[in-house]
Amino acid sequence: MKDKIVHHHPMYHHTHQTIPSHHTAPFWKDRSVWKRASMNTLVCLVGCSIGDFGMILYLQIFHPYTPMWLQMLLAIVAGLISSMAFEATLLRFKEKLLWRKAFRMALSMSVISIIGMEIVMNATDFMITGGKAEISSLSYWMAFIPAALAGFLAPLPYNYYQLKKYNRSHH
Repeated sequence: MKDKIVHHHPMYHHTHQTIPSHHTAPFWKDRSVWKRASMNTLVCLVGCSIGDFGMILYLQIFHPYTPMWLQMLLAIVAGLISSMAFEATLLRFKEKLLWRKAFRMALSMSVISIIGMEIVMNATDFMITGGKAEISSLSYWMAFIPAALAGFLAPLPYNYYQLKKYNRSHH
């Protein structure tokens, strides 16, 4: 089964292309798309991490008695905001989009990916640290490695799918 797609974004060529169905193995074997999806996901991870860790550090320093569930929720929101701002800034300067269009595009193309990334990162971090976010502890910072890896891997197939099926990305 083949799907016909049309590229509607100005940064892509307006051509018709036939691609294999996402239900078949050939759809998932495009190395160039995996590479591009990986780069997009990495940019998203950097943006999410800036807000996530920034919020946790802020709360640990200035509001140390904030309940862990609230810290996690605020970290997810901060990660979402910082990632959107980071991606919109890349779109603004890399693609020469107006700020409004850059923010709208970042929101429409990556919000699902970012939310999934944030939830998986924070859940992984919580499982490793048990909710003990002691910023002066090496084990807290070592927990970032598996949390970041999980946060990277969770949205990667979705990002690949978006690129392959719709030729949409947010960078």
